[in-house]
Amino acid sequence: MTRTTTPRLVLGQQPVREAIRVHGSRLGQVLIEERPGPRTAAVERFARDQGATVSRVPRAELERLSGGTLHQGVAAWAPPLRFTDAAALWERTDLSAVALDGIVDPQNFGAVIRSAVALGPSPILWPENASAPLTPATFRASAGAIEHATLCRVSSLPNALRDASARGISVIGLAPEAPRALHELDLTGPIVLVIGSEHTGMGKAVRRSCTELVRLVAPGAVQSLNASVAAGIALYATTIQRVTATT
Repeated sequence: MTRTTTPRLVLGQQPVREAIRVHGSRLGQVLIEERPGPRTAAVERFARDQGATVSRVPRAELERLSGGTLHQGVAAWAPPLRFTDAAALWERTDLSAVALDGIVDPQNFGAVIRSAVALGPSPILWPENASAPLTPATFRASAGAIEHATLCRVSSLPNALRDASARGISVIGLAPEAPRALHELDLTGPIVLVIGSEHTGMGKAVRRSCTELVRLVAPGAVQSLNASVAAGIALYATTIQRVTATT
């Protein structure tokens, strides 16, 4: 497992609250606007209760730090994110991971992380290039779920998926034109669900790395879904099948 070395700026009441819950006194600092409202004041009390260092600052300072991302009167400097090596994921017999190909919108990226944590928790894989950056906007879109997520950033997504397949893991790509539906597959073994861009879908190399292509939507229906919606549906279907198999 590796980590970056630069503290992260977290913005928004729920993301900051989750950062406090997870990191507590290890936070660099929690910043509260100098005239907090009731909800902002509640975040301040929670931070102090958890041993975090709290400072009140002018709202203009939060505006400067946020660079246009909604901050809701609070910010925090959180410890660097930790990243898990793909090889460690392939050892998990209960693996239900999500791989993102060409997801460049921070809102979609963050929403997928939120679903992956809520419905798994499922690790998230993505390539170093042509992906949304890990920014305060992404952290905010995850509603703080990124603090609980298993993150795996790889140099080559096709290579990582081929490695997973070679280890007996089902690599399932979502493609609206596929003849089979996701629910027709056995999802109880180790799997990686591959989500492509809602505009162009999976890249050719990623598609070739999948062991199976399936669809979520009915034939003749709308041919694409928002990436975060598709991820949420696929993860929910996987969770239900696994729960059913154990009861």
